[in-house]
Amino acid sequence: MNICPRIEVNLNKVKHNTSVFKKMCHGKNIQFAGVTKVFCGIPKIAEAMVAGGADMLADSRIENLKKLENIKIPKLLLRLPMMSQAEDVVKYADISLNSELKIMETLSMEAIKQGKVHNIVLMVDLGDLREGVWKSDAIDTVKEILKFEGIKLIGIGVNLTCYGGVIPSNGNLGELSELATTIEKEFDMTLEIISGGNSSSLYLLEKEEMPEKINHLRLGEAIVLGRETAYGEDIKDTYQDAFTFVAEIIELKEKPSVPIGEIGMDAFGNTPTFENKGIRKRAILAVGRQDVAVDNLNPIDKNMEILGASSDHLIVDVTDAKEDLKVGDEIKFQVEYGALLQLTTSEYIYKSIG
Repeated sequence: MNICPRIEVNLNKVKHNTSVFKKMCHGKNIQFAGVTKVFCGIPKIAEAMVAGGADMLADSRIENLKKLENIKIPKLLLRLPMMSQAEDVVKYADISLNSELKIMETLSMEAIKQGKVHNIVLMVDLGDLREGVWKSDAIDTVKEILKFEGIKLIGIGVNLTCYGGVIPSNGNLGELSELATTIEKEFDMTLEIISGGNSSSLYLLEKEEMPEKINHLRLGEAIVLGRETAYGEDIKDTYQDAFTFVAEIIELKEKPSVPIGEIGMDAFGNTPTFENKGIRKRAILAVGRQDVAVDNLNPIDKNMEILGASSDHLIVDVTDAKEDLKVGDEIKFQVEYGALLQLTTSEYIYKSIG
């Protein structure tokens, strides 16, 4: 019997999706990093990205980059480094995204101690209000970075859509390109990386609107789920089902569609509402909100409907299911990004990789 609940990973589909972006990006002289954070840096999946043509691997957690140490390809730390992890950042990441001079100074001292040169990409905030120095402060910041030994400024980058939802455009990425040109002239240097964001920037490539100087992207959701993240559209020639979630039925009964009694708060402090559809066949699955973002799950059988969940139980209306289900049967789900992130992080979810 298969282990449940589990996330099934199709490595060939991950490799294929990566190869699509290799063709798309390399055709425009753009390198890309395969972002491994959504699957917690599982080496087998990362290796599929590399086999598909990723130029480097990237993750927000240094703990995940440690897992990838034996994959001989450059590693990029996406989240701004913590001073407390400077030793591991220099040891396990070839490049890190940075915005704070104090942290860069710490990395400098640690790199000297380890006898290394650690590469830095300076992040610039162009309005999404997550990480980065203001554009007006960038020149002064670069001036200070160049004083540090042990680290090398190899590029500048931007993050968009992840926090403020700001859509990448020819305009804001054009600002990044112009800033790169200014830095190169001001300091008589060549920046190797002009990183124009994540999967939300891909639509600019398809529309032929990516500024020419942008030569690097950081792709996660596009590879694992075949979706760009500016408008949430599926990407042509990619798979959306490289990852499938499977859970087991532990109860199957016909019950009313509205609870009986006075309605108060549920386990998460919310007051639920219900539509009266009469008696319905309801399956309880052995998984819950501790393991998965329920709102980001979609039953593959479109005749099923997720009714709700507690910490450990997922309730699904299977009245109109295509199959005649029984206790012990499995139900499969397509996953969105938030669900995949939680499922791969949960120690209670088995990872089936092949």
